[in-house]
Amino acid sequence: MGLLLQVFKWDKRWQLLHKCDIIVKRSIKKQAVNPTKLAEVGRLLEAKEGKYDTGQLFLHRIFGYRGVILFPWTARVYDRDVHNPSRQTAVTTATTTPTQCTNEASSIRVKAGHSNNSTTSTTTAQHEEASAAAWQESSSSGSDAQSTPSMGTAKPVESTRASSAVDSKEVKGKTQTFYQVLIDTRDCPHIRAQTEAVTFLGNQDSNRSLYAIPGLDYVAHDDIMPYSSADKHPLQHELFDKFLTHSPDADPPFICQDTLKAWQEKNHPWLDMSDVHKETTENVRVTVIPFYMGCRETPASSVYWWRYCIRLENLGELSVQLRERHWRIFSLSGTLETVRGRGVVGQEPILSPRLPAFQYSSHVSLQAPSGHMWGTFRLEREDGYSFDCKIPPFSLESKPDDVSTPPVGTSTSDERD
Repeated sequence: MGLLLQVFKWDKRWQLLHKCDIIVKRSIKKQAVNPTKLAEVGRLLEAKEGKYDTGQLFLHRIFGYRGVILFPWTARVYDRDVHNPSRQTAVTTATTTPTQCTNEASSIRVKAGHSNNSTTSTTTAQHEEASAAAWQESSSSGSDAQSTPSMGTAKPVESTRASSAVDSKEVKGKTQTFYQVLIDTRDCPHIRAQTEAVTFLGNQDSNRSLYAIPGLDYVAHDDIMPYSSADKHPLQHELFDKFLTHSPDADPPFICQDTLKAWQEKNHPWLDMSDVHKETTENVRVTVIPFYMGCRETPASSVYWWRYCIRLENLGELSVQLRERHWRIFSLSGTLETVRGRGVVGQEPILSPRLPAFQYSSHVSLQAPSGHMWGTFRLEREDGYSFDCKIPPFSLESKPDDVSTPPVGTSTSDERD
């Protein structure tokens, strides 16, 4: 009887193995119908210390997508780690600029073809007084941030309850170059960054809808990996042929059209970037770039809008996952808003050594022409350790509302994170 049971068990195992074999074969056959291919798209070039020209093709150092440079921006980068000696030893190796490939014959190969958020808001007189006092102190120290010629002035502010290893007076900006770029639409589904992050307001004053231009991004100079291509149409984006034209004798062989110059001049106010803020906690670096979008008038009040782009980058060897966000938003109208919720933009991204970065954009509106934001992300490491990662304080400053009629884009919903 025992032998019959044993034979029965082995027979069941064989049937199971046979079924698995069929599944594997089907999977292999299915993959063989549309096999993954690698195709050469260009050759790496030596990295530049100076600015790259319009029309330069590149790979993004962090997100790996293909792109093309439209025009440069000059921004002031306020890195709180640079002014904190205790952090420099911890992040020096991670923040060192990577060695760029200098072999022009090196080939680039890529794949061819290719939440429920719970938020709470609180306003207290005690917090308002503390934030107002902090704001006044930061405003009085603005001359320190302006001691170097600057495109903008940072006014980093901390709540009196928040602990900071860097005094706001010590954080001075350093001028760096960023670029407005187009992203290859074939790569958009595969990158961990929102590809509709550049948004603008509707045309009518009463229209509070937000619109986005897909495939537009801002990239730091150090994140550009330039390459060349013999293809006359190396990038797929609806604006590529409208903004650039192929010129084989030029270097790079794609030159600016008048439409790009006109578009840049017309939309400069809402595209303009001036300040970048960085801070590292437990080997996780947070970068924030705020943008003023404009003002919308109503019979009762004026509403000022900003968008902000945030990148989280894991510089350590252990994976971490973003679990919660905690924002403090202070308006000069005298209100302090606290926002808490799960994840960001409906996600709880994991930052691993293989995929170390995640980037998203969101929006904030105030009934005052200026204010400031700061906060923390609650992160959980793979070994079970949880910690609060600081979001560097940044100012929300308005500008003369002379924004021209923006180009047509796709509608997007507003979500405060």
